[in-house]
Amino acid sequence: MSFILWLSDHLIPLTILYIVGLGVLMRRPVYDDFAEGAKEGVRTVFEVLPTLVGLMAGVGVLRSSGLLDAVCGALGRWTGVIGLPSQLLPVAVVKLFSSGAATGLALDIFKICGPDSRLGLAASLMLSCTETVFYTMSIYFLSVNVKKTRYTLPGALLATVAGIGASVFLAGRM
Repeated sequence: MSFILWLSDHLIPLTILYIVGLGVLMRRPVYDDFAEGAKEGVRTVFEVLPTLVGLMAGVGVLRSSGLLDAVCGALGRWTGVIGLPSQLLPVAVVKLFSSGAATGLALDIFKICGPDSRLGLAASLMLSCTETVFYTMSIYFLSVNVKKTRYTLPGALLATVAGIGASVFLAGRM
């Protein structure tokens, strides 16, 4: 166990040392390569920034308009039948777009029900078991100019449904 603790403390510095050492051994201009990579990173940020701002604004409008609550209230009757509490629906829907907003909704559940309640545990697990599908797809595919995503969206949504199901199942077993 002490080796794992030592490794976790030193993994990032060892990785940096390895990369710099390998660059020096290969006679690469390490700092120049780093600076060029940083320039590309900044360019990529500016390319995807409008998409990111649009997603964040959309999530904010969705939450503040009450549409999210209305849709989740309507769907809550059917999801309750399959074992998914209606209080978790807003977290599941918003998590597709924004992890930060979903965390805010989970904090609301913690305030009302408590973090150790079944709903609190399910919300915590759901945040860990699911991905911000639309955010991730828009950022990654936009940055490399992918136009045809093929089966990425259906696969990601299927994995999200599996993560939601697993989180509700595991929270009920604890």
